[in-house]
Amino acid sequence: MLDLKSKLVLKILQKECKTSGYKIVDKADIISALPSKFRMDEDGLDHIITFLERSECIHVKYDDERVYCLCMLPLGNQLTEKENEQKKEQRKPLLLMILIFLSALLGGFLGAIISNFIKF
Repeated sequence: MLDLKSKLVLKILQKECKTSGYKIVDKADIISALPSKFRMDEDGLDHIITFLERSECIHVKYDDERVYCLCMLPLGNQLTEKENEQKKEQRKPLLLMILIFLSALLGGFLGAIISNFIKF
């Protein structure tokens, strides 16, 4: 299981490496793409990249002082896709509850109007 910072870095890497194959990514670009709340230094980024590589989410061909040459592996793509699917699944019950609430409200309103007409 990935922690929050690792997931954020993995999402950034997936956006950078859209095509299959290796891509050269600058460390400063990854750090600057992180939200300010989760910014880290290059050593922290190196640890996360190493963790993602050991988890078989990415493959690092080489890394220099300022750049990585890496590619996304299928497991890394699956993890980010699963998270997107989970977010979509969480939206469906919320929309369903709103729809049920509005239909119940409308039904009650129509029932009140009909009962007023029946009295007279």
